[in-house]
Amino acid sequence: MILELAIGDAYGAGFEYVEREIIHRYNNLNYRQYPKHLGTKPGMYTDDTQMSLGIAELILENKDWTDLNIANKFVEVFKRDEREGYAQGFYHFLRKIKSGEEFLEKINPTSEKSGAAMRAPVIGIFKDKKEVLEKAEIQAAITHNTKDGINAAKASALIPHFFIWENGKKKDLAKFIKSNVKGDWLNSWAGKVRSKGWMSVRAAITAIQETNSMADLLKKCISYTGDVDTVAAIALAGGKVCKEIKNDLPRGLYSNLEDGKYGRVYIEKIDKNLKEKLKNS
Repeated sequence: MILELAIGDAYGAGFEYVEREIIHRYNNLNYRQYPKHLGTKPGMYTDDTQMSLGIAELILENKDWTDLNIANKFVEVFKRDEREGYAQGFYHFLRKIKSGEEFLEKINPTSEKSGAAMRAPVIGIFKDKKEVLEKAEIQAAITHNTKDGINAAKASALIPHFFIWENGKKKDLAKFIKSNVKGDWLNSWAGKVRSKGWMSVRAAITAIQETNSMADLLKKCISYTGDVDTVAAIALAGGKVCKEIKNDLPRGLYSNLEDGKYGRVYIEKIDKNLKEKLKNS
């Protein structure tokens, strides 16, 4: 799941907030240069994946799900592999702080943007729906302690949970989210996805419901324009565990994903360990 999330993030990064005509021309399932940060080369992932890895590692370490442990993990994954792609203010914040304690002391947790939702899909591996919702809210409130920020994270986490544990059909996904999280999840998304978290999640839900393969799902996410790397990250994490969606992503999207110390091979290891945790649930 994390591997496909990273592919969605890395592919989408090349199209974040670009003009629609560029998407029409280049949305062909080959990585592109991230237009905002020249240091983020084609195939490199951004904050969506890095923070998701932090959440995944915390799950695998079986540590208590506390604000401090989560904040420590966010600081750890950034400091060990500092990279662009974060919102500018949050990027500079992470560069200045030195610990989870300082993170919690100095963060302004009032954002309604997509940060809490983009890192939430992996929480969906838990069998207990109540636990999924509680863990999604706790991690969201650290940075996005707003109604919309928390609800977007809950909805994002429930997407993989629905397919893994509820044996859900994708046509029923929006109804399932609506029955568990407050928000306008039933109306199909169309048009540009702006920065609010609920927008990325609703666009991801629509894309999953309207496609039958991972390749079409990824292209659909990018076609919205706007914050498409986050839409693609959330959607591909869910699509990977949906039995109705065929994985026909080109091999190049896997082989050309960055493979440094915390790249493709490392992510595959995390995914393998998450699968083992699922088996033992």
